[in-house]
Amino acid sequence: MRGRFHRTARTSRRRWITIVAAVSALALLAAAASASVDSRAPGSTAGGGSAEIAVLLPDSKSSVRWETQDRRFLAAAFKAAGVSYSIVNAENSAQTQRTQAEQAITNGAKVILLVNLDSGSGAAIQALAKSRGVKTIDYDRLTLKGSASHYVSFNNVKVGELQGRGLVSCLKASGQYGRKPRIAELNGAPTDNNATLFEQGSDKILNPLYKRGVFKKGPDQPVPQWDNQKALQIFEQMLQRTGNKIQGVLAANDGLGNAAISALKARKIKGVPVTGQDATAQGVQNIIAGDQCMTVYKGIKAQAAAAAKLAIALLRNRPAPGVNGKTFDGNRQVPSVLLTPVTITKRNWELLVREGFLKRSAVCVGAYRRFCG
Repeated sequence: MRGRFHRTARTSRRRWITIVAAVSALALLAAAASASVDSRAPGSTAGGGSAEIAVLLPDSKSSVRWETQDRRFLAAAFKAAGVSYSIVNAENSAQTQRTQAEQAITNGAKVILLVNLDSGSGAAIQALAKSRGVKTIDYDRLTLKGSASHYVSFNNVKVGELQGRGLVSCLKASGQYGRKPRIAELNGAPTDNNATLFEQGSDKILNPLYKRGVFKKGPDQPVPQWDNQKALQIFEQMLQRTGNKIQGVLAANDGLGNAAISALKARKIKGVPVTGQDATAQGVQNIIAGDQCMTVYKGIKAQAAAAAKLAIALLRNRPAPGVNGKTFDGNRQVPSVLLTPVTITKRNWELLVREGFLKRSAVCVGAYRRFCG
């Protein structure tokens, strides 16, 4: 009896441990598949609910825009159209994004808006979707050699051109233009095709000036995963190598720009123009305080509206609206909806408030209140 009792007890414990482990594994899988799901608005789904359109965001690190801007504008557009949708964020994990795509397809998605983490993983997601009869749209980032039916973004070469022109203007304003300033370049992630396009645009403006000897080309380096902390380390090394002799910084977005500004402040170096992109609250604060000379505003509300309109048309088998160009993905020309970016400086930053992109209270707070007039 005692032997049988102990064997029975051990067996029960083993069964209990097995059940707990299985439940935990399922919980972890569910968490990965539904991380950052938008479940706040009617029409959205969380977990196992069906959704006709799925949005796969990349992370919260490369830019704050994905969570503060794109999520809310996309949700509003889908809600207004009365379609079911899900919005998830992979938080910089390609495997998580793949799992989220699989879950979306299982839940009945017919159209996927994808912001890839890199072209390889993005193309794999698109191949999976295509094999299941699901249409994909590249949102903001083009997937090289992918199979998306359409691409919705800004003219990203133009973004880089605006950054290059902005830096030239700021160097003229600071009196450095005629003194052969050394320019450092902090470019975006090498895995992000947009970063390549931004650099192509800025090179159009800066390379002729380097060749003519008007500017000196200084350190030039991409920042892995758009990581601001890595950008800080990289720029500190740039300052170290040049003996602090950097007179201008071409930074690919506001986060990288802020990293450069932080390093310059730590060394008490003033008057160095720094560019940016995304028109973040932090970037605008740096602009009105005189630490950053410009940023590039990409009207994300308009971009989200265009993407939502296109996704809904594809869902309903209607002609694609808004297509105004084609973009080469390495294999083919992808029908594209391309919007126009805008330069933001100290003179026109309140445009962002008027268009509802930023709240004045998010910019004019604390030490920055005195710069708002």
